[in-house]
Amino acid sequence: MEKVKGPGYELRLSHPTEPETKISKKQKLATEKSLPPPGVKIVAQFQSQDGLSSGPPLNLPVDVNPEQLNLLLNNLLENDDPLPYSFFVKDTEIIQNLFSDVVDKQNISTESSITIVYQPQAIFKVRTVTRCSSSLAGHTEAVLSVSFSPDGRMLATGSGDTTVRVWDLNTETPRFTLKGHTNWVQSIAWSPDCQILVSGSMDSTVRIWNPHKGEAIGDPLRAHSQCITSIAFEPMVCNKECNRFVSSSKDNTAKVWDSTLRKIVFTLSQHTAPVTCVKWGGNGFIYTGSRDKTIKVWNSETGTLVRNLAGHGHWVNHLALSSDFILRTGPYDHTDPVFKSKQEAFDAATVRYNEFLSKSGGLERLASGSDDFTIFLWEPKDKKKPINRMTGHQQLVNHLSFSPDGKVLASASFDKSVKLWNGSTGEFISTLRGHVQAVYQVCWSSDSRQLLSGSKDSTLKVWDMKTKKMKVELPGHADEVFSVDWSPGGDKVASGGKDRILKIWRH
Repeated sequence: MEKVKGPGYELRLSHPTEPETKISKKQKLATEKSLPPPGVKIVAQFQSQDGLSSGPPLNLPVDVNPEQLNLLLNNLLENDDPLPYSFFVKDTEIIQNLFSDVVDKQNISTESSITIVYQPQAIFKVRTVTRCSSSLAGHTEAVLSVSFSPDGRMLATGSGDTTVRVWDLNTETPRFTLKGHTNWVQSIAWSPDCQILVSGSMDSTVRIWNPHKGEAIGDPLRAHSQCITSIAFEPMVCNKECNRFVSSSKDNTAKVWDSTLRKIVFTLSQHTAPVTCVKWGGNGFIYTGSRDKTIKVWNSETGTLVRNLAGHGHWVNHLALSSDFILRTGPYDHTDPVFKSKQEAFDAATVRYNEFLSKSGGLERLASGSDDFTIFLWEPKDKKKPINRMTGHQQLVNHLSFSPDGKVLASASFDKSVKLWNGSTGEFISTLRGHVQAVYQVCWSSDSRQLLSGSKDSTLKVWDMKTKKMKVELPGHADEVFSVDWSPGGDKVASGGKDRILKIWRH
């Protein structure tokens, strides 16, 4: 046995004395999964996301696990209330211990020193939904869209029976049925202040509703010549009046509306094929994805084209912004705040948005999923080139969703799987398998710890982000599940589909 001295610690090396013998596969696997060698230490430096070092370099045993690192870091930072953190070395999360996740996996020498980057996790925890608390009949055709209001107090559904329904979440009963459309209602959107609800239909009209009184505000807005594919409101951080929204259509255009004046502000018309998805960013840009294989970035004040993002080889199906959750919930969070004035709500929304930006490097990222089986990750504010082209799905990518903290991107595909990607680099993390048919939609719990998927196989599945495994399966629908949503407070999940039933799920 020979001792090798290192900086402040020692490592024992044993010399092989016996001649090498053939090792059986079982033995090989056993040695590969071997436990960390006892007594071996490694020099590690804690570092925050912003690159600031916390405390001195430490001599850590290689079998240290995340729970122990949490204790250590909370002591170093002198936190009165211990906060939960996740730890990364070169973008690899430490899940079991330092040896198996870093030293062994990344082939790092214990002689070298490593930097452990820590990221704070959400302090509140969303409890897993496990049971169906209500199955609400009422729609006479398939439920096509399900959406909780930003404050989580109301729920709206759009259906193939041409109606929009608003549901009372306290009693879990129907509240209003909004009639007026003459064809399927495919998209619905809440204003960030929860005062109006907008719906877009296959009858090529957009309608504005008062969800508190259950009545239409004026006549339908007729300007599009074909069916409406997507609707997005201007975030509260850009406009405290919350009165502008954009609608996209199969007529190759997107139109920005003023809901108070009920007029078109301007039309965005440079796509050469139907526009499938539209998003309104917190930085004053509108993003449109189209079947002409491009994504266009527009200035929301002037309506001029800023940038054209090309790269996909087929239709663009869906767009997702890393700030989607923060922009959707605006000033509201799980503490259920009440605001006395628009200004107060606007200030709270701005604080939350700026906090999010400071954690994500001051950038909003955009992801696009396509019929070419790929996903592109963009930083559209000042780059035309994608950060990454993510391949791996075997079928078209139907739906994308960033985790509320913007760190992970989930993609749902017709290849029956959900894939997870790093939200800032686009690197592949994991595949979630379990569905036996196409996955239509995915959405996150507000603490970013769980993911929900709805599928053609009639089930919903809740996935745990720590283990990357299925946590709960929620059967109950009699047919395909078209739309799912998790309430911003995290206490309820709503799902709707081909069986015409709206289901509400709770812990």
